[in-house]
Amino acid sequence: MASEKNTGHQEVKLERSLKPIHLWALAVGLVISGNYFGWSYGFGAGGPIGLAISTIPVIIFYATFIFCYSELATAIPHAGGPSAYARRALGPFWGYMNGVSCLVEFMFAPPAIALAVGGYIHNMVPAVPTLVAAVAAFLIFIFINFLGMKTSAAFELAVTVIALVGLAIFWAAAAPHFSWALVVQEPVLPNGFEGIMAAIPFAIWFYLAIEGGAMAAEEMLNPQKDIPKGFLSGMATLVVMMCFTLFLTAGITDYNLVSAVDYPLPAALAQVFGEKSVIVLLVNFIGLFGLIASLHGIIVGYSRQTYAMARTGYLPKFLAQVNEKHHTPHWALLVPGLVGIAFVLTGLTSMVITISVFGAVALYLISLVSFFVLRKKEPDLKRPFKVSHGYLIGGLSFVMGLFCLYSVIVYNTTAIIWVILIYAIAIAWYAIEGRKDIRPFEEEFGVLDEL
Repeated sequence: MASEKNTGHQEVKLERSLKPIHLWALAVGLVISGNYFGWSYGFGAGGPIGLAISTIPVIIFYATFIFCYSELATAIPHAGGPSAYARRALGPFWGYMNGVSCLVEFMFAPPAIALAVGGYIHNMVPAVPTLVAAVAAFLIFIFINFLGMKTSAAFELAVTVIALVGLAIFWAAAAPHFSWALVVQEPVLPNGFEGIMAAIPFAIWFYLAIEGGAMAAEEMLNPQKDIPKGFLSGMATLVVMMCFTLFLTAGITDYNLVSAVDYPLPAALAQVFGEKSVIVLLVNFIGLFGLIASLHGIIVGYSRQTYAMARTGYLPKFLAQVNEKHHTPHWALLVPGLVGIAFVLTGLTSMVITISVFGAVALYLISLVSFFVLRKKEPDLKRPFKVSHGYLIGGLSFVMGLFCLYSVIVYNTTAIIWVILIYAIAIAWYAIEGRKDIRPFEEEFGVLDEL
């Protein structure tokens, strides 16, 4: 009865309105900014070939992981996503830790993306300061998310399609000028094996946050059938996008000219067509839509994760309140958003990218352990989408995930200090307050009964 009293406001629920096309748009939209900025820093680490080599274990990891993750998401279609999977498999503490890892990923990626949005806008309209544009963009997309999931999903679909068109324009403009000699210019591996390892976080940036679509599971019309369709089609789309973007950019200019800028595509085209050409300005403008798609989609992800963790009792209860009119978790949208805006104001783009990547890799590894444990502990759990040769696929994914974790830790020691501090604070909160009022397991997963 105490639990019912504490969560009485949850009579207002999330609304089911999403189809596979919306999940595809969320999955691709969450990630698409990775084609427009951030990844090119990998050129500076390992050169084009070094970055390309670093994408191999990353692609293997994500291609195998997304199958395992789809099994978890369809068996447990819960707004908490990774937090819910780990809690069911490993207990409350690891459910909390996986939720924290998800929040680290989703709360530190938006400041980097918002800063890139501000940079793109400032590049086009110098009178608008980068930080002003970044903060304004953050607030606007928090508000759009507040208007309701159906509205925000339709918006996400529209901007994702526009961003894909922008990439297609870039590919079409670059292809006739492509030179393989530029891709393999000497030295082919400027920093050797260490350069390949150092480039892995930027390879991950091509796919970071695709799993965020699982947080919309409770808002899917038919989650068991639609989640695999949306996820797997999204992964295939992203692999094709990465190959075209990486090689065509490297093949039309000296990669050193784009290895340290937040707008590598228009910067590369400018070397061929001139800075003031129509094609460069067009790709620069449409690039904003790619950044907007990811910023908007990741806001969906962090808000649903925060909402679900608060509903469970890990976080303060007020964060689980749902707006009666729009059926959106308004405090879960606003509070993490304000934290994100605070990091926007620091301007530490590369640092927050690395912190976000660490959170993502930690989330992936804990989720894979949950996958194995649930296979053994609950063999009869209804799995509408079950991975063939699951232990083999999951094992390969886990090994690749450990490899990625090693590269992030060893080659980014400064960022890891901040990661340790963040996780220490999170564990302290759990020990002091977060474990006191956790909802009963059966009640927390009662949301699955209607499915």
